[in-house]
Amino acid sequence: MRKSFMVILGLLMVFLLSACGTDELEVEADGTIKLIAAHNQTSPDNPYQTGLLKFKEVVENESDGKIEVEVHAGTIGTEESQLVEKLQLGAADLVVVSPGLMTQTGIREVDILSAPYLFKSYDHWLRAIDGPVGEEMAEIINEKSNNSFKVLGYWTAGVRHFYGKKPLESIDDLKGVSLRTQTSGVISDFWQATGAIPSSISWGELYQGLQQDVVDSSENAYPFFVQQAHHTTPNGKYITETAHDFTTRLVLFNGEKFDNLPENYQEIILKAAEESVIAEREATNTQDVEYKEKAIEEGAVVNEIDREPFIEVAEPILDEFVKEIEAEELLQKIRDLE
Repeated sequence: MRKSFMVILGLLMVFLLSACGTDELEVEADGTIKLIAAHNQTSPDNPYQTGLLKFKEVVENESDGKIEVEVHAGTIGTEESQLVEKLQLGAADLVVVSPGLMTQTGIREVDILSAPYLFKSYDHWLRAIDGPVGEEMAEIINEKSNNSFKVLGYWTAGVRHFYGKKPLESIDDLKGVSLRTQTSGVISDFWQATGAIPSSISWGELYQGLQQDVVDSSENAYPFFVQQAHHTTPNGKYITETAHDFTTRLVLFNGEKFDNLPENYQEIILKAAEESVIAEREATNTQDVEYKEKAIEEGAVVNEIDREPFIEVAEPILDEFVKEIEAEELLQKIRDLE
C-alpha cells in the first residue's frame, strides 16, 4: 500500500513540475530533478571540481535532496566547445567555459574578458567582475544568446604565464615559437603580434605535444599546467611569468531551463552558485602558490620578465577590437577601475 502511494506521489510530482514548465529538465520517478554540471578538466584536484562539488553540496542540502546534481569532470567533454554544445542541446544544465570560447556563439563582446593585459592585478579583476562590468556582461550574454545562456557567476583560473622549451628574456624571443593557445580572436591576434605562432592542439593532447616537440610552448596558470605535468616535459620546463591574463571563467546555466524552474529552486541554484564562486576562487588562489612551488621542486625553471613591451603590444590590439564590436564604453569602464 505504501509502495503504491509513493508511486502515485511520484507521478503527481512529475505532473506538477511539468506544469511549472520543468518538462525539459530530467525528472526522476520520485519527482526529484537531476542537474548535469560539467567542466573540461580531468584532474580531481582541479579548482573547477572544487567549485562544482560545492555547488552540488549546497543545492542538494538546500533542496532537501529534491534537486540532485551530477558532476562531470571531463567525462562528457574535455573541450569547452563540446560542453557548450551539450548545454544548448539540453544534455548539460551547467557548464564552465572561457570567454574566448563564447565568441564562437556570436557574442563577441565576451572576448574582452580574455584579452591579454586587460586587468593589471587580481584586485582590478575583482572590482570589474564583481561589479557593474560583470553585471553588464551577464546581461549581454543572456540577451544575445536569446536566453540560451544565463551567467550564474564568474570563476578565476589563476594568472596565466608562458612556459616552453626556452625561457623568455625579452618579447623578441617569441618570434617563430609555436604556442598552444587560441587560434582566433583577440588572444590569437596578440600572440601573433609578438611573433609567436598560435597552435590549436587540444588540451587533452598537449602533454604529448610538448613531450614530442609538436609544439614549442603553451600558456596557462600554475594549477592547470602543473597538474597535467606539462612542466616535466622538454618543452614545458621553462616558465616565464608574463602574467598576461588574470583569467575569467563563466559559469553558465541553460537560461530557458532556469526560467522554467519554480522560484524557490531558482533561489537555491543562485545561492549555490555564489558559494561555488567563493570555493573555486579560494582553491585556485591557494593552488597558484602551491603548484608554483611544486613545479620548481620538480625541476622547472621560473624567471620574471619586463612586461611593459608585452603591454605595449596588447593595448592597441584591444583598442582596435573594441571599436570593431562597438564596446569602447565597456573597455573604458574596466580601465577606470584600475
